[in-house]
Amino acid sequence: MRSEWRLDPDFLTVNHGSFGATPLCVRAAQDAWRERMEAQPTRFMSQLPGLLREAADRLGDFLGAEGSDIAFTDNATTGCNAVLRSLALAPGDEILVLSHVYGAVHNAVRYVAERAGASVTEARVPFPDFTAAGVVAAVADALTPRTRLAVIDHIASHSALVLPAEHIVAACHAAGVPVLVDGAHAPGQIGVNLTTIGADYYAGNCHKWLCAPKGSAFLWVAPARQGALHPTVISHGLGGGFLAEFDWTGTRDPSAALAVPAALDFHERLGGAALRARNIALAAEGAALVALRLNTDTMATGGAMGLVRLPWDGAPLDLRARLLAAGTDAPVHAVGGANWLRLSAFAYNELDDYMRLADLVARVIREGSSQ
Repeated sequence: MRSEWRLDPDFLTVNHGSFGATPLCVRAAQDAWRERMEAQPTRFMSQLPGLLREAADRLGDFLGAEGSDIAFTDNATTGCNAVLRSLALAPGDEILVLSHVYGAVHNAVRYVAERAGASVTEARVPFPDFTAAGVVAAVADALTPRTRLAVIDHIASHSALVLPAEHIVAACHAAGVPVLVDGAHAPGQIGVNLTTIGADYYAGNCHKWLCAPKGSAFLWVAPARQGALHPTVISHGLGGGFLAEFDWTGTRDPSAALAVPAALDFHERLGGAALRARNIALAAEGAALVALRLNTDTMATGGAMGLVRLPWDGAPLDLRARLLAAGTDAPVHAVGGANWLRLSAFAYNELDDYMRLADLVARVIREGSSQ
């Protein structure tokens, strides 16, 4: 599998979750779109709206949704910002987030709340004693009559937990609260059906687990919510509707979005659902192997990112820097009063990678503790 990518063979890549890795065939597809664009830019830009809609239709088929409800964005955080910046908040209103909310999205929530005199409330994700029922109950208990939006993660970035998005959405809707799902890590890591989830807004990345080029992400919006939504960049399409506004926010390189169908083809060629199941199993096996080497324990996440408790009391960023210097990229996060190593498993990984990772982490911790 590794021949499909141009990965550095001397570096241990076990962090597909952060930025993905674009395979050669998808990069070739993106290059072909760029060649077509530069052959005659004016002609290409006049064709672009239709080309984007074709790509969105393919993505919609994969996500169990209509392509007409999907707009391409640069990344999931951009999509979340569009939703948050379109809110009409008043003093005293509340936006609910999870305690495992992604930092960039949390900043956007805080920003829009502070400008309106609103507040941010938090539902605590039970950790490390996580249960799906527990997080649903925590969200339901945190909702109030002033909650104007709930922002939930489909897969939490730091803890890697796969959260029960469909059940959380149902609990919020029962209280009359719309929901924005931050699905940055979900498409391609787990199966995603947007119709079944039933959220009001869903922002996701294609560059992570779908292996599309960087700069390819999407925002799905329920038809009833599209009229009040605007992109973060207002351009010529203002007042023309959801797609008119989002499909054209100014001149930029659209090749990443147009290469998404090639990434979907690649995903299916590698097995689709079978690939996702294989990655999830490998992540659990790899985490168990690292935990055994470190004489510690793991946290079941339900996805293709494993979590290992680390015998490290120092700053997580310090250990992360040491691991990068040692030749691997697994991130370290402080969650629930402990430091955890988050490892990823993808098609180019095999069990030997985690044996090598275990040795690297053990050595780096030993050397760091002795200083």
